[in-house]
Amino acid sequence: MRGLKRMVQDQENCPDVLIQVAAVRGALDKVARLILDEHLTGCVVRAAEQGNIEAEVAALQAALNRFLP
Repeated sequence: MRGLKRMVQDQENCPDVLIQVAAVRGALDKVARLILDEHLTGCVVRAAEQGNIEAEVAALQAALNRFLP
């Protein structure tokens, strides 16, 4: 993010800035996917075993609603 801020402040070419924005977005999407995978294989499975799957699914749905456009 600091690199993007610097690029804008230095008035670098818009296409170069947009390429960096795309790279940051891609990296964030990969992190989000890892977090979701971990949540599904850990937290949701554990909630199902403990009998409180409904609450866990509701929490996941709320988080996804905030995360996804």
